[in-house]
Amino acid sequence: MKHWQTKEQLTELLCSLVEHQSITGSNAEIALAEYMRHLLAQKKYFRDNPDYLKLHPLSDGRQLLTALVKNGSTSDTIILLSHFDVVGVEDYGSLENLAFYPRELTKEMKAIRGSLPEEVQRDLKTGDWLFGRGAMDMKAGVSLHFSMLERAIEGEFDGNILLLTVPDEEVNSMGMLTALPVLDQLKQEEQFTYTACLNGEPMFSKYPGDTNYYVYTGSIGKVLPGFYCYGKASHVGEPFAGINPNLMTGFLSQQLELNESFIEKIGDEVTPPPISLMQRDLKEEYSVQTPHAAIAMYNVLYLKQSFAEINKKLLAGAETAAREMEDYIRLKAGRFAEVADDFTMPDSRVNVMMYDELYAEAVQRHGVKEVERRENLLVSQRNSGDRDFSTLLVQELAAMCKDLAPMIILFYSPPFYPAVSSYDDAKIQDVMDYVKTYTNKQFNKNLTVAEFFTGLSDLSFIGPDTSQSKLQQLTTNMPLQNNGFDFPEDVMEQLTMPILNIGPLGKDPHQWTERLELTYSFDYLPDILTEAIHRLFAN
Repeated sequence: MKHWQTKEQLTELLCSLVEHQSITGSNAEIALAEYMRHLLAQKKYFRDNPDYLKLHPLSDGRQLLTALVKNGSTSDTIILLSHFDVVGVEDYGSLENLAFYPRELTKEMKAIRGSLPEEVQRDLKTGDWLFGRGAMDMKAGVSLHFSMLERAIEGEFDGNILLLTVPDEEVNSMGMLTALPVLDQLKQEEQFTYTACLNGEPMFSKYPGDTNYYVYTGSIGKVLPGFYCYGKASHVGEPFAGINPNLMTGFLSQQLELNESFIEKIGDEVTPPPISLMQRDLKEEYSVQTPHAAIAMYNVLYLKQSFAEINKKLLAGAETAAREMEDYIRLKAGRFAEVADDFTMPDSRVNVMMYDELYAEAVQRHGVKEVERRENLLVSQRNSGDRDFSTLLVQELAAMCKDLAPMIILFYSPPFYPAVSSYDDAKIQDVMDYVKTYTNKQFNKNLTVAEFFTGLSDLSFIGPDTSQSKLQQLTTNMPLQNNGFDFPEDVMEQLTMPILNIGPLGKDPHQWTERLELTYSFDYLPDILTEAIHRLFAN
């Protein structure tokens, strides 16, 4: 018996998934994985084949879910990829307690409609939108994949369907990184040929009021560079006796924030310039001593640039910031000398280094065993997240080489998303052309094929890399690599396959007005996805 095929059935399933408040890192994230397994375990197919339905643990106790439906002895297999974690709900304000109850929240939105943005008011009038955290991003996609799994059980497809839904996509993608060896093991044990990976992320508008219906053949890339600024502390009464790291981050910001040299345009896709995600000093308490160090991290998105090109631009920005800061300090010291008798200030050069250079310097001075001992001690006492712990590892090395201060150290933290694309893949082009024609003829909707999904997705770890660049320069400058985090480049190379993203229609991801349009998403899209899967198996 099918339970997840009609618009009403899918809406009911979606609401039950949303009601599990699976904020990344919460206990509800674990509970939802177990709930989804419970739902699928009711199917006779999985009662007869219990080994095809599995929860797989992450290193921290969270779990990802796989559900396999085999069709005869064929090796052709399509992966249906999704994530089930969501971002927090602090932005909902007084509506926070309704954020995970879509029907009730939608009613409340109607009640306060006059105070909402005009576009939200227009959508509410149609009566075809459902509000709630995760309704759009991306539990609707999970629901649709459950629908496809039911059709697979009924023998709809000429190949195997492997549902993969993971936690932690919204933070570090540890769910997908953990899934890679699981997929590889399945491939070896079952002798699978992975035909394609079909993601169900919702379509993202490119601008306010965008009415296009998008499907995607790839996913945008992201790196998270950090700059550890090690200055020289001084009393506030003697500002020229030291170098304030807050000044360093200020000059870095001038060089990197919104820097147009990082912008890429491929077709209609344009990446935004870098923007700061973190900028603060590392002083833990107030005193009249200036901070000794500060940290700045930047969001850098890319399409087809190589990692080496990005790194070169970041390093150049740091070098320019250092030289301009030196000039600024000399200028201000000269002005001070005009007033203060007998004041002189020696020149102080700011060193700019990569993390691997600092590491080599620490090893040369103290030996590899001492460096590893200190790192291991920090790892054993770790109580902070990836970004803060990365900073702490750099700080330890900098302290071992403090005579090199003032210095700016460029390093990288998770998450890292390679840019991937199957836009030029003949099979994917054929499928997208077919799906466009089918959707227009059947539902009078025009689909627009975009090369890159710009919302970041786990497709980055399974699709063809657009830059074709080796990532060693990144991993050797990632303090967490081999210190609690391993980027599985070798497994990624073995598992690369064609990718595409066909997902539901929604608006305002990660906002308190997040909502899902129900007719396209749950009336039309199940058939569109079915046709896409048929076409993938036919090629």
